[in-house]
Amino acid sequence: MARVKFTSALNRFFPTLTEFDIEANTVREALQNIDQVHPGILTYLLEDNGQLRKHVNIFLRGELITDREHLNDAIQSRDELIIFQALSGG
Repeated sequence: MARVKFTSALNRFFPTLTEFDIEANTVREALQNIDQVHPGILTYLLEDNGQLRKHVNIFLRGELITDREHLNDAIQSRDELIIFQALSGG
């Protein structure tokens, strides 16, 4: 299983959000599984067309994912997935 972690910005909307292990073969599958545990989180991470939002970054094995459109980056057992939602404004 892969380990998924989140930055604290999402805790404002999902106070029980903590890191946990997840079974998934791709980033998209991981996000869909996360949404089953934390319903509605996909609306904060994905555009209506299913692409990753502009101010969201996902790191897989310490590197930015390469497929922000289809989210087909492969996840392997024991990988670490870190989801960052950047804050904007000034």
